[in-house]
Amino acid sequence: MHFDDRLATVLRQRAEGTALGRIQYRQLLDLLGTQPSEARGTSVEAAYARLAELSATISAADRAAMLRDKAMRLRSPRLIATLAAADPQLAEAAIDAARLEPAEWADLLPALPPAARARLGSRSDLVPVLADQLERLGILRPGLPPAQSAEAIQPEAAPFVSVSSDARPEPGDDSIGAIVKRIEAYRKARATDGPGEAPRLPLGEEHILHVPESAAAFDFATNANGQIVWADPGVAPMVTGQMLAAAGSAAALSAAITRRQPIAAGRIELKGSSSIAGSWRVDATPRFDPLTGQFLGHQGRMRRWPSAAAPSVASTDSEADRIRQLLHELRTPVNAIQGFAEVIQQQLFGPTPHDYRALAATIAGDAARMLSAFEELERLAKLESAAMALETGETDVAEVVTATVGQLAAHTGQRGSGFTITAPDGPCPVPLDRLEVERLAWRLLATLAGTAAPGERLALTIGSDNGQPRIVLSLPAALATRSDKDLFEAGPGTIPQAIAAGVFGVGFALRLARAEAAAAGGKLERSGQDLILSLPGLTGAPEHHSQAV
Repeated sequence: MHFDDRLATVLRQRAEGTALGRIQYRQLLDLLGTQPSEARGTSVEAAYARLAELSATISAADRAAMLRDKAMRLRSPRLIATLAAADPQLAEAAIDAARLEPAEWADLLPALPPAARARLGSRSDLVPVLADQLERLGILRPGLPPAQSAEAIQPEAAPFVSVSSDARPEPGDDSIGAIVKRIEAYRKARATDGPGEAPRLPLGEEHILHVPESAAAFDFATNANGQIVWADPGVAPMVTGQMLAAAGSAAALSAAITRRQPIAAGRIELKGSSSIAGSWRVDATPRFDPLTGQFLGHQGRMRRWPSAAAPSVASTDSEADRIRQLLHELRTPVNAIQGFAEVIQQQLFGPTPHDYRALAATIAGDAARMLSAFEELERLAKLESAAMALETGETDVAEVVTATVGQLAAHTGQRGSGFTITAPDGPCPVPLDRLEVERLAWRLLATLAGTAAPGERLALTIGSDNGQPRIVLSLPAALATRSDKDLFEAGPGTIPQAIAAGVFGVGFALRLARAEAAAAGGKLERSGQDLILSLPGLTGAPEHHSQAV
């Protein structure tokens, strides 16, 4: 689950007085408005509770004005639903300011009150699918025909109304006769559709519900009694109505539902068709009305309970999960630091002295570099544990390597170093996405170029071996003396680098490049004073790509 320390930091502040309350309300709107739809946790629930408390002290007009601020970022379906249920004036502002994807609107629409649905129907960017859904809910149903002009309406058009001579209304849009005539026209229009016919479901392909053969996971929500009342499309018909604490459920799960507590790794047996029947893991959080505090039920996600048939895969996944969890815990405070530094640097909460803005910009840059380092650590962990595969495609590795050398020339040219390339006349295609090849090429070439001494030129030969692209690179003198183990040692290096492909040094960069090559079906190995990168050839590629150089 995703959580954000910035929420906890805002909640720790004391909002005493009207001005501080408005500031905190605005901060919570911004933070909750950018939360992903799956965001859960103590801080998130506390933030919604604080938002409800502050709503009682801030007028609806002021809250609506905050939502209409052009800087407002409102991309959270949960927050939009909460605001739409609070006050009609606030609902209009929330619907106008919301920026959701069509699929998110479709999921949120049933939870919106009628007034909010009508406001959504008036948006100029309403897509046809949502318009159809609104019409099925009765929002865009044809209304009374527009009033006619005064000249077109005659007094005798209202024979059913008796009006005294001294109080007879003048013919016009507001006259009783005009209203009666409009009602009669509406009835005639409805009669042409066929009296007594029930609305029919659309029969287009896009409206057909596709049920998965075997569901692996789905989101759900229950009512206060623990009965599933909503689920992802496709599985909803099979699980809606089932009780979360049915017979056979774990005691801990039943207790959490009764006590209205979060559910973590609960176990439940679902009954029904083969696509949904079986053991499921339940992770969910309780929902409470933000204004009244009334318990509404639980919402969360169900996943298939892992089978004991593949212990080796489970062990690998568990190891990778532990590493990713550790990196997630490291990322969270860095994300918070970066976010607040950007707030200060951009003066989002008011004027800030220039020296503080300069310090904040430096902190934000340092945080960005740390987050980049965490990404490299996670990438290595996933690749070495086989928890990640590289994106496939078709890329000319010779063209990418040549272009990368050209990019590095802006730095190596000033030092008289760089690469001397020997490349084939034709392409060397590999079955990898271009971005994957660019990452590997930059990581490998930038590391070697950054380690080379001034004036040191490195040989680079691009060829093929039995149809497989093969790149041979000379090691710089500073690395040629290292042992094979030390060359790929994933630790901080002592060799200064003019150009760095990562923050963890030469050994880590080469080890990550070796893991990327292995994940691509190739290998990166040392042969004497050279590094040799071998990649799989593209099946069915032109014959001239395998000519050796």
